[in-house]
Amino acid sequence: MRYADTKKVLVTGGAGFLGSHLCERLLAQGHEVLCVDNFFTGTRLNVAHLIGEPRFELMRHDVTFPLYVEVDEIYNLACPASPVHYQFDPVQTTKTSVHGAINVLGLAKRLKAKVLQASTSEVYGDPEVHPQPEEYWGRVNPIGYRSCYDEGKRCAETLFFDYHRQHALEIKVVRIFNTYGPRMHPNDGRVVSNLVVQALTGADITLYGDGRQTRSFCYVDDLVEGLIRMMETGPEVTGPINVGNPGEFTIRELAEQVIALTGSRSRIVHRPLPPDDPRQRRPDIAKARAVLGWEPAVPLREGLTRTIGYFRDFLDRTP
Repeated sequence: MRYADTKKVLVTGGAGFLGSHLCERLLAQGHEVLCVDNFFTGTRLNVAHLIGEPRFELMRHDVTFPLYVEVDEIYNLACPASPVHYQFDPVQTTKTSVHGAINVLGLAKRLKAKVLQASTSEVYGDPEVHPQPEEYWGRVNPIGYRSCYDEGKRCAETLFFDYHRQHALEIKVVRIFNTYGPRMHPNDGRVVSNLVVQALTGADITLYGDGRQTRSFCYVDDLVEGLIRMMETGPEVTGPINVGNPGEFTIRELAEQVIALTGSRSRIVHRPLPPDDPRQRRPDIAKARAVLGWEPAVPLREGLTRTIGYFRDFLDRTP
């Protein structure tokens, strides 16, 4: 890459699971990366291998407070994304999505920088339309246990589009469906990390409800490719665009794959379904295919094998 083509890129939540992979990819493309994180769910371990790289900078900062830096592009990924973490302090979760969006948008407005919001499939709630296209407005409980995350992300989308309309800001909104892969937090309560850690440690494998609820699982490398392709589109493309894997599996099918791939002797046990847990979730990715030329390339079995390898190494290193 020529020096003239390099950019200074801010990644909020950059020490998290997704953010660390994005930082890695941007550095590989030759850009300068400013990774900002408050380390609530992110960790320095995720980016330790990048420290010392002259084009990488790590800053401890909470996006609920204004940030004064000079960059060309912004990826706003800051927000806990698993129920265990976002329900720990639901008020702070909402503030991270809403105040964080306001601060990031204010920075982008001052810099005239392109800015991408990592939104979520949770904006669709427990959907009545399946699979979920971007035109579907969702079925969300505004006062439920998951609302701090769902409604926070919905409000962030509102703010992004209002800044676009009111201030002609160049925005990109991506709705991310379940993503998995190396560097997931081992105790974040998300289904892939839960099942893999339980299988590797010989603990009971927990299924909530009857295990027939469905999800779609996108490997992290595919997801990062989708984010970068979205950022590279012209100003006429704002989104929202779904980025996820349209392969749909029941949670029981996922558990059975994990057991087979790990060789675990763990037994499956059932627990009550959490409140507001969606029964089904699968992205319609027709827009991503048409606008971004993107679709996932890593099948579930291959992605799970890589993820299991990561967690096996992680557990071997952990006392």
